Amino acid sequence: MPQMMPLNWLTLMIFFILMFYFFNNINFYNFMYLPSKKVIMKIKISSNWKW
Repeated sequence: MPQMMPLNWLTLMIFFILMFYFFNNINFYNFMYLPSKKVIMKIKISSNWKW
């Protein structure tokens, strides 16, 4: 029976680092932040000072 070539630690490390990198990039660019648009009414109190 043919067997698979054993993977050494360097190829596995490179593979997992690349998968981690791609996974984070996909999640970073896929994230859609939609801020809530709240209308804040500022009440301006006009005070006329008469000295």
